[in-house]
Amino acid sequence: MRKIFQLCFACLSISVVAARLNAQVTSAPEPPRPLVLTEAIPMAGVQGRFDHFGFDGKNQLIVAALGNNTVEVIDISARLRVHTVTGIPNPQGVVYAPESKKLFAASSKGKLYIYDGRTFDLVKSIDFEGDVDDLRYDAANHRIYVGYGEDETGAIGAVDASTNERLAEEYKLGAHPESFQLETAGPNIYVNLPDLKQIAVINRKTRTIIRWPVTLEHNFPMALDEADHCLFVATHQPPRLAVFIRILATLWSRFPAFRMPTTCTTTRAGSGSTWRGEKGLSASFSKWMRIITASWLKCPRLLEHGRLAILARAGRVLTASSLRFPPGRIMARRSGSTP
Repeated sequence: MRKIFQLCFACLSISVVAARLNAQVTSAPEPPRPLVLTEAIPMAGVQGRFDHFGFDGKNQLIVAALGNNTVEVIDISARLRVHTVTGIPNPQGVVYAPESKKLFAASSKGKLYIYDGRTFDLVKSIDFEGDVDDLRYDAANHRIYVGYGEDETGAIGAVDASTNERLAEEYKLGAHPESFQLETAGPNIYVNLPDLKQIAVINRKTRTIIRWPVTLEHNFPMALDEADHCLFVATHQPPRLAVFIRILATLWSRFPAFRMPTTCTTTRAGSGSTWRGEKGLSASFSKWMRIITASWLKCPRLLEHGRLAILARAGRVLTASSLRFPPGRIMARRSGSTP
């Protein structure tokens, strides 16, 4: 009888412990969801894919709707499309100069268009040789740097943002430049040259160009972490994120990515760094790095019929299958809440 009692007591104790453990598991708070859809901004009539984005530094997002032959201006606070700029065939790069209050838009047909940033009236157009693609603004010198040209005519040119005149400053690259980034505390411009399998480094003071060979092909997107001396380059084939230490001018590491990454940007983060490819997040890095996100996602599910994803903050896991965006809308997402 005593043994039976001991056995029953042991079973009861195990049941109590198991129940407590189960209660702890079930009562554990659900971890915050990294990205939650909160709002959709209609973009009626916008068809085709988007290319580059710009920002006026205050409240307006500027979108090159390449497939629609328009540039769309979005009021971020009001979540409204406030203006449509027409007359730009195949718009690609867009950049806003806040000091002169001008909008610059690149066309693959070989022109740079300059607009009044308040009225969006056309101020001037400047002819370049061939495909005018990515644009960057040097605020310290009030210059717009222009990536343009086809094949051996590829180059980086410059325009004075105050006078709207094309400058003599020009850097012949021998191939069409894709994404490029400017140093703010130094003289360098880093340029992706996928046709040559190179990254060109232009010194604006000495006007010299050095070239880094890359073994990965189709190096299109680029982001610069100037504070930590890191250059991030994403490739289409194979889909990789390459990290270069600028001081060493060598490839530091590479990470697998989803196919066809498009554009990389860097923002400060306190909990680590993540990178976004076509179908979502692919890699997490150490705390001293930055968040690497795509400013637009080249994915048919997201971008056909004028869809646009604004991802306010990167989380750890996100796949295209979790994004079900209705057509013709801009999507705003925020972190850490429920739908």
